[in-house]
Amino acid sequence: MKKILLIGNPNVGKSVIFSRLTGVSVVASNYPGTTVEFCKGCLGSGENKIEVIDVPGTYGLTPTSPAEKVAVKMLEQAIKEKESLVINVIDATNLERNLNLTLQLLKKDIPVIIALNLWDEAKHIGITVDIEELQKILGVPIIPTIAITGQGIKELVSRLNEAKKGTYQYQNKERWHEIGKIINRVQTIKHKHHTFGERLSDLTIHPWTGLPIAFIILILLFIIIRNIGEGLIRYLFEPLFEYLWLPVMTALSDILGGQGIIHDVLIGELIDGKIDFGQSFGLLTTGLFVPLAAVLPYVIAFYLVLSFLEDSGYLPRLAVLLDKFMHSVGLHGMAIVPMLLGLGCNVPGALGTRVLESKRERFIAATLMAITIPCMAQLAMIFGLIGKYGVRGLLPVFFTLFVVWFAAGILMNIFIKGESPEIFVEIPPYRLPYIKGLIKKVWMRIRWFLQDAIPFVLLGVLIVNFLYSLGIINFLGRLTAPVVTNILGLPIEAVAALVIGFLRKDIAVGMLAPLSLSLKQLIIASVLLTMYFPCVATFVVLLKELGIIDMFKSAAIMIISALIVGGILNLIL
Repeated sequence: MKKILLIGNPNVGKSVIFSRLTGVSVVASNYPGTTVEFCKGCLGSGENKIEVIDVPGTYGLTPTSPAEKVAVKMLEQAIKEKESLVINVIDATNLERNLNLTLQLLKKDIPVIIALNLWDEAKHIGITVDIEELQKILGVPIIPTIAITGQGIKELVSRLNEAKKGTYQYQNKERWHEIGKIINRVQTIKHKHHTFGERLSDLTIHPWTGLPIAFIILILLFIIIRNIGEGLIRYLFEPLFEYLWLPVMTALSDILGGQGIIHDVLIGELIDGKIDFGQSFGLLTTGLFVPLAAVLPYVIAFYLVLSFLEDSGYLPRLAVLLDKFMHSVGLHGMAIVPMLLGLGCNVPGALGTRVLESKRERFIAATLMAITIPCMAQLAMIFGLIGKYGVRGLLPVFFTLFVVWFAAGILMNIFIKGESPEIFVEIPPYRLPYIKGLIKKVWMRIRWFLQDAIPFVLLGVLIVNFLYSLGIINFLGRLTAPVVTNILGLPIEAVAALVIGFLRKDIAVGMLAPLSLSLKQLIIASVLLTMYFPCVATFVVLLKELGIIDMFKSAAIMIISALIVGGILNLIL
């Protein structure tokens, strides 16, 4: 056997089964479209090792989105290669919709075995499926599974060799009629009363109650993220640096004589004869303090909250609530998902635009996210920089970004040809997050942040030191002075932050701290650093997602809008 393809509708638990089979960690959430790119892993060992692929979710084999195109292409490739099989993951609570894909798979020239997942949830809501009868009808083995606990996975693996090509015959135009006949033979539903989760679902999706609840939830999220982040900084990370790392760095500084090139690179400049983790700008001081002690606590808090929202099933309801509003900027409600993901890190936000159907929507969503959604690392630094001014400092920054998001969206909706399709999203039932899975997901995202952030922060600090020592920053400052000082009202020293912003925006915002900028300049610089260009990691992903021509157009919008908004802020503040 060459490979196993995990194929199913979105949000049926494919990624959790993939993780159970291969041990590879993947992000799974309670909303459709989590898997926008396929994942590979291996089942077994040695000569018996089999490649397992988690294919993006699809509702059928006639693709309507980039993710579904990937799914169909991978299936066709596996059929050509032979010696592969499909594990068709089905949601037992929604058998009728899932059988639409199953019947299409059974017509393909590839062996199929079915994992009837969410078996426990089907029982809880009064649904019973006659598995023996369904197996007899479809002609392929069916194993009930509960992926989240691992129940049924062992049997699924032991019966892989029983996978066979489908024998069920039907006319394509009669497929839904055939599905109806199958449902009548194998499924029974008992009467049940409305559950608490269903009542909550009704309240959170109805506009009259859903919007106020959404507003309260967003306020609570902000308070939770801020309190957790500040608590971690105050009681854990700052004491660790202050009492454990500072003595080591002070001793190293003494050994290096307190000055010189090596001292400046590793320790940085001494502020009033002491190491200042925020301003010294050495690789081992500021280079480690910023990502670990200033940013990481907020990243932990944000991903904890985001993962809870994802796993509970709230995000699709928020998407439906905001659908009408999002259409005013040329998007539908599911565009809220990449926007929220972008608040954590713009890279998954850019990948998340794949939940949108058209190229036009993905361009608008990616551009809006890149110019107006600061990542959590940058947010943490903005709060650290101007949070001391309270609402007077923070409100102009975030109000400006919101106005730009809305205005740029309306303009792109007017001038970019095409239509915004209506939202077609399955609303999953509310589920209590599986704590072990939630912690694992938060840890995976923190690990990705550390792997991505620390090398770029260290590189940024190193480049800044070299640029200063070679006089390049002063040269660039003089070169761009007409724009930076006259139009934007910033000192030429801010040019260094704008240059480094391409590598890491959080470190760039941090570079503004020693410049003694006025509140007006801090507001302009914070807005400008968010808008003018994505960081290098996001840029690479956007280039891949949009293509070189659309990336060029998007970059032009970013730079022009940043200069216009920066100039306006300089005039009116």
